[in-house]
This record gives sequence, C-alpha cells and structure tokens, in this order.
Amino acid sequence: MASRPKSQSSSRMRTEQDSLGSKLLPADVYYGIQTLRAIENFQISGLRSRPAFIRAIARVKRAAAETNLRLGLLKPSMARAIIVASQEMIDGRYDDQFRADVYQAGAGTSFNMNANEVIANRALELLKKRRGDYESVNPNDHVNMAQSTNDIIPTSIRLASLDLLQSLDRSLEILEWACLSKGREFRRVVKSARTHLQDAVPIMLGRDFQAYGRMVGESRRRLRQVAQALCELNIGGTAVGTGLNAHPRYQGLVVQRLRALTGQPLRPAQDLVAIMQSMADFADLSGALNTLAVDLTKIANDLRLLASGPRTGWFEINLPALQPGSSIMPGKVNPVMPEMLNMVCYQVMGNHLTVTMAAQAGQLELNVMMPLIAHNLVFSLEILTNATNALATKCIGGITANVKRCRDYAEKSVSIATALNPLIGYQKTAKLVQEAIARDVSFLDLALQHRIADPKRLRQMLDPVRLAEPHAGRGAR
Repeated sequence: MASRPKSQSSSRMRTEQDSLGSKLLPADVYYGIQTLRAIENFQISGLRSRPAFIRAIARVKRAAAETNLRLGLLKPSMARAIIVASQEMIDGRYDDQFRADVYQAGAGTSFNMNANEVIANRALELLKKRRGDYESVNPNDHVNMAQSTNDIIPTSIRLASLDLLQSLDRSLEILEWACLSKGREFRRVVKSARTHLQDAVPIMLGRDFQAYGRMVGESRRRLRQVAQALCELNIGGTAVGTGLNAHPRYQGLVVQRLRALTGQPLRPAQDLVAIMQSMADFADLSGALNTLAVDLTKIANDLRLLASGPRTGWFEINLPALQPGSSIMPGKVNPVMPEMLNMVCYQVMGNHLTVTMAAQAGQLELNVMMPLIAHNLVFSLEILTNATNALATKCIGGITANVKRCRDYAEKSVSIATALNPLIGYQKTAKLVQEAIARDVSFLDLALQHRIADPKRLRQMLDPVRLAEPHAGRGAR
C-alpha cells in the first residue's frame, strides 16, 4: 500500500453527526459516522471491499468532481481537494479505511458513503480544516454531488470489471500461447485417445494441447464481447434513472472524463432507467466467466489424468514437480496446479450462481443486491486471473511427454481396429477385437495371424501415427 499523510493522534476522538444523531470516532480515521454505523451493524463476514472496486469508485468520484468543477457547481479549491483525495484513493492510500462488510445494506449505500467520507475528510486535511468539519466539505452535498448510490455502484462495478478483464485477458493470452506451444512441441507424439474413459483411436498429444489453447482463445473472445456492453454507463441517472439533481450536461461530461481516466471506450447509456433496473450485463459477464471455468476444469482434469501414476496410472505426461505431495509418503509429487485450478473454477461456478440469483432479485426501479454482485464478480475475475497465470507459467510451460509410454498405449489399444472397418466390416472387426481382449494379445498380432490382408498393408493400416493423422482414413481406403 502506498504511504499516506500522517494522521492525527489515535488517542483523541472526534464527534460527528448525521440525520440519526451523533457518534464518537477515533480522530485519526478518515471514514465518518455513516461508515461507523455500517461497521457496527454489519459484523457479518470480515470480508472487505476488494482494492479493484475501491479504485473504480474513486475514479468515479474524481470524474464527478472534475465535471462539477467544469459546470461551476463546486468551488475550485474544494473541487481540487476532492480530486486530489480521489486520486490518492485510486493510488491505494486508503484501502484500510474501507471497513464496511461486503454483506451490508442493500444497493451499496454503506460503501458509497465510506468513499464519500474518506474523500471528504482527506479533502478537509488538504484545505487545512479539521476532519469531520462537514460544513466546509460535505460527503453528501459535495463529494456525492449529482450522484446516488444507485448509479455510482453499478458504474463502479462496470469500471472494476473492465479493468480486471484486461488483466484476465493478458493472463489467458499467456495460457493460450503456452497450450498452443505445447501443441507444436507434441505434434508427433502419438497416444491413445479415450472416450468414456475407454480406449479409442490414436491421436497426437499435440492435438489435445492445441484444443486446450483453442478453448482458452474462445473464452477470450466471449469475454471481449461481454466487455463491450459493460462500457455503457448509467452514471448521471442518480436515484432512479431520471437524472434528478444532476446538471443536464453532467452525464455526457462525466462519461467523457471517465473515458480519459480509464482508457476504456465508455459511453452514456441510452436508457438510464432500464440500465439501472437490469443487471443483465453483470449476469452475462458472470456467465462468460462460468463458461471459462467449465473449460478450465476440463483441462485441469485432463492434466491430472494424463499425469497420473507414475507406476499405477497413465503417466503419459510429466507435470513440473513444485512441492512434496504427501506428509507421510516420501517422494510423492501431486498435480498441485491443476488441483488449485479446479478449486478456483468451482468457486467461480458458485459465484456465478450467486450473481444469477442476485441479478434476478431486483424490484421495480432498483436491484438492491448490487454489493453481492460486485463482490462475486470482482472475486471471480481476480482468482481466475491469478490461477490461469500460475497454471501457464508454473505448469503448462514445464510439461514434458513420456513418448514411449504414449506410443505403447496407442499400439496396445484395440481401437486401432477401427481402421479395418472399410476392409472387413464392423461386425467381423468387433469379433476380432473381442478375441484380442480375451487372448490378451495386440490387435496387430491377431490381425496378422488371421491373415486379413498383406502383412505390409496391415502394418500400414494399423500404424497409430497414420491413424492419428487427418488423412489416415482416406489412405486406408
């Protein structure tokens, strides 16, 4: 965390007042009375707002102050102080001042007021005023000018999501590249495919890793598409989307400032009422993250199976040995990165269900479940970014193939018999397969014994490498 200005002595207290009465606070905190009420009321989980979400709301507060200054609604000195305080919040100086629990009053009023109070009290410091002197800089009247929790929170969710999507895309790009690189490296390593976890026709190990890369690439495409909708902001809608208490030019100008601050192609919403009521864009994002988690789970499960062993499993690939795998069995090494990825994916899937339930829980002009949506979306984005980056750099990049093991399984698989279907038909081939299994002999040896075709032709037709190539079937005919 970046350093912040020296605070007042923690041994002193200050009194603040709101519409419900007055309370004592430590003199050195930047939050105020409404945040204190939230701290007292919502001792639920111990979970606090994620830094990415704090940065997002701070950007909104800075853009709002700059816009209200331009419109002549804030005094220049006050506006500059609010802008500086907001930027310091963007820089991470006051993360520890966000004390309200994730599970709090609906819509996110506690979080919004937490931000308003921290900015107001830091602005007061910059103006050489006492913290809590809200006659000089007021959290509601000045920091929250032309704003409502109802447009601030969804706008902040969008900004935080867009910011984190960039990080996730970079991580997925690394993972996609790592998988495709392994696809090229293993392009000549033949193995037995498996369907229903039973022996199937041969395939190149590289084709599997190439498929993993394509899956990740498709998720990147889906997420970029979802991001386009997130660029539409309902800032300026204030309480219910009508723009009450906001200047007519406020919406366009504040979005313009946010575009400059974030570098994102942001745009004002066409219908502020509709976008305030609907959480569909967040449900879409959560759905795309869930789909990514589904594919990542499949990849993690495959890696665990392919690396199983070394003596009693498949052992077709080696995963990097990252740490001892057992507290009692010496020398055991576990597939820790795929296991971690599975856990992350299951968490994301659970978060998606939570977001789905919360998104459909709106009534009339507002959905009050936005704090829950915000927490789960930001959490999913963060852990997927970290997990996929770890998988790419600590696991995929270091995978090696057990070429002989792969080849042995491919040659022993009775499913290579599939190549004889055009020659002797499915039923006769099936009987030979059953005989090979019963006698525990390779299918090639059995086919040679039955003199189904010229030995040279049989060896060509049943060569696992030829069968794994796309043109092998046409060559067999």
